[in-house]
Amino acid sequence: MTLNTSLTDTTHIPMIFRSRGGKTVIVLPDGSRGISRREATIDNTMIKVIARGFRWQRLLYEGVYATIEDLAAAEKINPSYISRVMRLSYLSPKIVEAILEGNSPAELSMKHLMKPFPMDWKKQNIHFGFN
Repeated sequence: MTLNTSLTDTTHIPMIFRSRGGKTVIVLPDGSRGISRREATIDNTMIKVIARGFRWQRLLYEGVYATIEDLAAAEKINPSYISRVMRLSYLSPKIVEAILEGNSPAELSMKHLMKPFPMDWKKQNIHFGFN
């Protein structure tokens, strides 16, 4: 039996595939996610790194470690990385809540969070695409 392949139709659907927390996410042209189920939109990698930032900030605040260098030695992690992750504890509550609930913009990734961002919460919302 021979199949006639000349009758196939092609449909073009514009979308981008992005890696988010070990998962591949479909991002549509309007910036929304192709799948909106809560479990499909939660980025566990971002959640873990934010939680780590809050934990490290608390350890320094409570005096468990005197400096970032002491904390880095105890965690066996580069002090520069600890500084960048701890900065996440200064994210606006709106951004943290959206990430925890899986409602963050599809373009937002851990890579974006790890880059410098403004400390002002209103400016953060704009910087990370929360309007």
